[in-house]
Amino acid sequence: MTGDMTKFYMLIETESGQVTFGGNTKEKIIETGKVGKNPSSCIDNVMFVERLAYNLLSISQPCD
Repeated sequence: MTGDMTKFYMLIETESGQVTFGGNTKEKIIETGKVGKNPSSCIDNVMFVERLAYNLLSISQPCD
């Protein structure tokens, strides 16, 4: 997840979904896409969440 739209190589608008953070606050997932400089070195299925202060990456995602 990231809150920085400039990190994306490609974005696709998402119809629904939200993320729950500590303190039980919730934010809507705006778009999903690929993060990286080019298609051969991208991370797929990254969620763009407004007002997210940090870029978060699940360690299991690169392992899959």
